[in-house]
Amino acid sequence: MSSSSPNIDALGQSEAWLDFQERLSRAAAVDRPVLLVGERGTGKELAARRLHYLSPRWSAPLVTLNCAALAPSLIESELFGYEPGAFTGAGARRHGRFETAEGGTLFLDELGNIPLEVQEKILRVVEYGVFERVGGSESVQVDARIAGATNTDLPTQADAGRFMRDLLDRLSFEVLYLPPLRARLGDALLLATHFAARMAAELGRKDVPSFSEQAQEQLDAYPWPGNVRELKNVVERAVYRAEGPSISELCFDPFVCPYEALPAGVSKTTPDTAPASAQDADTATATTFREAVATFEARLLHQALQTCQFNQRKTAKFLGLTYHQFRGLYRKHAARLELDQ
Repeated sequence: MSSSSPNIDALGQSEAWLDFQERLSRAAAVDRPVLLVGERGTGKELAARRLHYLSPRWSAPLVTLNCAALAPSLIESELFGYEPGAFTGAGARRHGRFETAEGGTLFLDELGNIPLEVQEKILRVVEYGVFERVGGSESVQVDARIAGATNTDLPTQADAGRFMRDLLDRLSFEVLYLPPLRARLGDALLLATHFAARMAAELGRKDVPSFSEQAQEQLDAYPWPGNVRELKNVVERAVYRAEGPSISELCFDPFVCPYEALPAGVSKTTPDTAPASAQDADTATATTFREAVATFEARLLHQALQTCQFNQRKTAKFLGLTYHQFRGLYRKHAARLELDQ
């Protein structure tokens, strides 16, 4: 895959993001391999594209191979191509990704999935710039810069013998860690506004929905395990569902079934209709009004958590609270709830 007019979303104003972009720009100018390490959804492929288009190789092809999307037996022929008759169905010579990336950059995503025997051939390309197609004996010269990406611990894989230490040493001229969204303070709202505008345009809406104060608090408080990719999905869903000019609440888990029955053996008595005797027993020892209220809140939370099998999102819905409101109460009574469990 190549492009001469990249569409790069490099949005962010946090210190962590700006520091990463500065290090990426410096690495782009040096014609050496680069490893991009980051959690899922942090934008490793976008970073690779930026690395390429900021480099002296920007006018040559950028070629991508997702090594996790192919069976291990196919990766070698995809990278190095093959000669006619190399295997059943190989009727004509085919150029691999290395040849296609001549003069440019080859981006190997999910690098840790490459089989050891293929790693040996890649090491030879990195060291000498030559390889043989599958089923061939003729050496092919190639000039392609390698950018690799992974969300796994390659040094640990090397220690376990699953990744060649020599290849890791050659590919790690520079290792750039992409900051997770939770470390990019203030960027969640910036990105959310960007994605909301694009989704509104896609839906043909003239006005871009704004985020209420509650929704903004949710954006800041949520840990974003899926990072920017998850944020984009959450925001687009919110814009699609919005019926007015403002987004008041975000849905982080679309798989919460509104018709899910209570677990077998659990009473259908809701916290609001719990027996008065239980309430009296809990509050009898409270010495102040505030203590009585705190005891009552903690008991309601504990009952609801048990009813919902300690699924916090379901518990919030069960209590008629937003997830943000629930988390506030949960943090307030965390010590008491741990004791109760």
